[in-house]
Amino acid sequence: MRLKTTVLNLVLALSVAGARATLSDDDLLRIKFDQKPGAQVSPDLVFRDESGKNVRFGDYFGKKPVVLVTGYYGCPMLCTLVLNGAIDGFRGLKRDVGDAFDIVFISVDPSETPALAAAKKESYVRSYGRGRPGGWHFLTGDAPTIRALTDEIGYRFAYDASTRQFAHPSGLVILTPDGRVSRYLTGVTFPAKELDIALREAAGSKVAPPEEQSFLLCFHYAPVHGKYGRLVMEIVRAGGIATVLVLGIAVFSKPRRRKPERTS
Repeated sequence: MRLKTTVLNLVLALSVAGARATLSDDDLLRIKFDQKPGAQVSPDLVFRDESGKNVRFGDYFGKKPVVLVTGYYGCPMLCTLVLNGAIDGFRGLKRDVGDAFDIVFISVDPSETPALAAAKKESYVRSYGRGRPGGWHFLTGDAPTIRALTDEIGYRFAYDASTRQFAHPSGLVILTPDGRVSRYLTGVTFPAKELDIALREAAGSKVAPPEEQSFLLCFHYAPVHGKYGRLVMEIVRAGGIATVLVLGIAVFSKPRRRKPERTS
């Protein structure tokens, strides 16, 4: 199933915008999760919550796992898909946000305000429609604090001034109750069964090995000189290989009909 999801994610990565990006192919190839299972997130990092109040990241540590989402509120593409995918997965769980786990969304854009965070929280709490609103936290921060956090979890991103967008990977980071990285879930779809396993492991302070990443960037990529750049071509090749694998699995796993016996 993850393979099929990867194919869909590869296709989504081919979005093209009219503005010419200043980030090179090599820059974009570095945009990913450098997975760091077991890494400790500093509890003393100070952000602002949706009300504008200063909060320590450690304020969200305690007895429950934390689902950490990193992106930005003005994101035109995948941040919304990631949150929508997460909510779809959470709806399939027997346990609710705020009871069994908390969600913390942190913007990587230091210019974004608590007012934007408050609007985003209201929208997603209403969309989820259950659990405790106090289990949702939408934060903003200054550039050094954002960079410190993203370095700790291996979240690689870059800002492109010409398009005024951030290029960043998509996914969730599951933290143990004491703030250590338990597991990465990449992509934009998060099945309830997979989330349940990840949250149970995190609650037990278990650290999972790195997972194979879905190659999916939140970035409108402009072609170079009217041709696809190396990044897009690598995505196309990977998507072709993955598609062939999926089709091969489908063909060989399909039960074959037995020929009817000939009667004399």
